[in-house]
Amino acid sequence: MKKSTILVFVAVYLLFSISGFLFPFDADWYTSLSKPDWTPDGSVIGMIWAILFGFIALSTAIVYQKRGFNRHNSEYISLLGINYILNQAFSYLQFNLHALFATFMDAMFIAITTLILIFLAGRQNRVAGWLLVPYFLWTSFATYLSWLIYSMN
Repeated sequence: MKKSTILVFVAVYLLFSISGFLFPFDADWYTSLSKPDWTPDGSVIGMIWAILFGFIALSTAIVYQKRGFNRHNSEYISLLGINYILNQAFSYLQFNLHALFATFMDAMFIAITTLILIFLAGRQNRVAGWLLVPYFLWTSFATYLSWLIYSMN
């Protein structure tokens, strides 16, 4: 594996996980919300995101290793950038603005862009595509949960 591929993995992982530092979890506000009884605990959610960020970073590193970042995978890189912005916006919308409907919409767009990323990455490498499936499943779940939280509050 090339050093540049490892750097891509580390950079993507750090970029995706930065929202946790930029937009800290507002525990008091979040705890005060009405939520379904089966809502995962915040520590579980954090652990799942840490794993998913690793999958996203590994998928991107595989795509990079296959072709580099050039015109052959510009759709993937562009959509990953959009997905990244949406992912970062989720924490800001929820924990800083307390905008529950906007959080739901953002989660839905994350899930949609992730589904497209699965196909774009899969065209480069099947493993790269499959690595994004858990991210899609989790963001689909987060979309549903966000809708319920919005509806209950």
